[in-house]
Amino acid sequence: MTVHLTDLNAAVDLLLKRIPGTLRIGAPLGIGKPHRLLNALYERIESDPSHRMEIYTALSLDPPTAGSDLERRFLAPFAQLHFGDDFPALRYVQAMKRDALPAHIVVEEFYMQSGALLKSTQAQRGYTSLNYTQAAAGVAQRGANLILQKVAREPGGTRLSLSCNNDTTHDTIDAIRALGLPRPLLVAEIDPELPWIGGTAAVEETFFDIVIAPPGPYPKLFALPRQPVSDADYAIGLYASTLVRDGGTLQIGIGALADALSHALVLRHTDNEKYREVLQALDPELAHHPAVIASGGMDPFTAGLYGCSEMLNEGFKHLVQAGVIRRKVVDDEALMQRIAQGTANLGDHARLDRDGEYLHGAFYLGSPAFYDWLRNLPGDQRRAIGMRRISEINQLYGGNEPLERLQRVGSRFFNTCMMATALGDAVSDGLEDGRIVSGVGGQYNFVAMAHALDDARSVLMFRSHRDDGVKAESSLRWNYGHTTIPRHLRDIYVNEYGIADLLNQTDEDCVIAMTAITDARFQGELIDIAKQSKKLRMDFSGEPEWSRNTPLRLRETLAPFRKDGTLPDYPLGSDFTEVEQRLVKALGWLKANTATTTSKIGTVLRALAASSDDREALARMELESPQTIAERFGAKLVALGLKQTCS
Repeated sequence: MTVHLTDLNAAVDLLLKRIPGTLRIGAPLGIGKPHRLLNALYERIESDPSHRMEIYTALSLDPPTAGSDLERRFLAPFAQLHFGDDFPALRYVQAMKRDALPAHIVVEEFYMQSGALLKSTQAQRGYTSLNYTQAAAGVAQRGANLILQKVAREPGGTRLSLSCNNDTTHDTIDAIRALGLPRPLLVAEIDPELPWIGGTAAVEETFFDIVIAPPGPYPKLFALPRQPVSDADYAIGLYASTLVRDGGTLQIGIGALADALSHALVLRHTDNEKYREVLQALDPELAHHPAVIASGGMDPFTAGLYGCSEMLNEGFKHLVQAGVIRRKVVDDEALMQRIAQGTANLGDHARLDRDGEYLHGAFYLGSPAFYDWLRNLPGDQRRAIGMRRISEINQLYGGNEPLERLQRVGSRFFNTCMMATALGDAVSDGLEDGRIVSGVGGQYNFVAMAHALDDARSVLMFRSHRDDGVKAESSLRWNYGHTTIPRHLRDIYVNEYGIADLLNQTDEDCVIAMTAITDARFQGELIDIAKQSKKLRMDFSGEPEWSRNTPLRLRETLAPFRKDGTLPDYPLGSDFTEVEQRLVKALGWLKANTATTTSKIGTVLRALAASSDDREALARMELESPQTIAERFGAKLVALGLKQTCS
C-alpha cells in the first residue's frame, strides 16, 4: 500500500527504517531530482558515518556562482529573480565542488553540468562513462534499492506524471528485475510547479511505494538562462538548417547553436525570402552544395517535421509554435506502413490527426517561459507531446524497431562538439588530460542511429576557433588526445564557414573538406601536417575562396541582418532585461579578454582610460558612483566592456 507523507523529515525516518543498510539511490537527471528530499537525506546522513549513501545520477544542476566581484554584482540580483530566494541548491553538489563529500557518501554521474565540475577531484573520480541508453543498466548493476523522483499531479485527478523525466525510471526497474534483484523502493515527491504530461509519462499513485507532498512555498524549477547568439552561432545554425528535409525527423541539443538552428528553421518556414537572402550573403553557391541537394533543402515545410529528441527544450517550443514541428506519428506499425506507402485512407488520416503525436522526448529542460508553455498547452497540443523511455528515443533497438524506422524517416541528428579533427573524429565531452567537461550523453547513440537508418544524417556542429583575447586557437585539429565520436562514424560537420560532408569519403577527401571550413589563419599548418602524414599530395594547395574564412568577413556579412532584426541577439527570448543584455555582452568580452596573463594586462591598461555614458548599466552593477579604489577600477572595466560591445 502506498504511504502518503507531507513531512520530509518523517520521509527520511521512514526511508532509513525501510533500508537500514546502504542507501543506493537512483535519481533522474536534470529537474526530475527531488531536491528537497535529497537535501534532507544528505543533511541527516552527512554527519552520521553509520549510514552509507550512494547516489547514481546525472546532470545535477546548480545555480551559477560568481568568480569575481563584477560577476557577483551582476549575478546576485539576477539569480534572486530567476531562481528565487528559496531554491534548494543540492547539498551534495556544493560539497563536491569543494571536494568535501564525506567518505560514507558517494556520488556517481554519467553526465555533468557543462564545465561545472572540472576542478572537483571527487566528481572527476566518480564520473561513469556511459551512453545515455546504458545508464539504467549501470544503476541496476550497482544494486539500486531506492529510486527518488519529482513528479506532477494530474489536475483534478489522482494520477502522477513522471513529466520532465520519463527517461530512465522504467528502464532501471526492468534492468534490476532482469538481474534478479529485488524491486527498488520507489519514492515520489510531488511538485506543483512541474507541468503535467500525460500519455506514457502518467502512472497510478500505486506505482510508488511512498508519495511525499511537502507543503509550500514551492521553489521555482531550475531554469537555464537563455544565452545570446553570436555571428558564428548564427552562421552555423543557418548552414545546418539547409540539411533538413521536409517531412523528416529532427533531433537537436541545447545551447546557443541549437537556438540558432531553431531560429533558422523558423525563418526558413515563415520568411523564406529573407532566409534565402541571408544564405545568399553567406555563400552564393550554397544551394548547389551536394549535401544540401542530397540531404536537405531551403523551401518552407509543407509536410512539417516530427521531433524526436532525448531533450525537449526552448527550440522545440518555437518550432511547434511556428508550425515547423507538426508531422504526427502513431504507435501502429500497420498504419505507419500505409502512410509510408501512400495507401492510407481517410479513416487512417483521421486517426493520425486525432491520436498522433508530433513531438517525443525523454526529458525536458529550459527557461521559465518554456515551463509556462508546457503548463498552459491547449489539450490538443498537450496530447501531441509524448515523453518516452530513453531506450525508445535514443536507439532503434529498445522497442519496436520496424515501427521506429517508419516514424523516423529523414532523420537529422544535430549535436555539438568542442573540437573536430581533419580526419573526422569529434571531441565533445572531455579534455585530453582525462577530465570530463560534460559527458557522452546521447550523442554517440544518435550518431550511430544516423548510420543505422537508411536516409538519416548525423550533423556535428562546432565553432571554428577559440579566442582568449590574445591568441586564437583552432577547434579543427589534426589530432587530439581524447575522442568522443571516432572517425569511422564521421558524417557531416558544420561550422561558421560551411558544410563538410565526410560520409563514405577517403581520408584525403575528408582533409580537403575540413580544411575548406577551417579558419583561414590555421589552414596552412593543417595542410602541411596532412602532407607530412601522407594524407594529401605534396603539390596540394587550398582554394582561393578559402581565404574568406575570417571572423571579420563573417561579421560584415551578417551585420545588415543583425541590424534589421532578422538575426536578434536572443532569438528565442531572453531572461535578461535590456540593460542586463548589454552587460552580458560586456562581461563576456571582459572574461574572454582576461583569460591569460598577457590579455589581462592589456585589458587592464585599456580600462584605465575607459568611460561610459551607459548610466543604467553602471547603476545595475552598483558602480554608478564608485567609492573605493576597487569600485572605481571595476567601473572602468565595465565601461571598457560596454564600449567594446556597444555595436
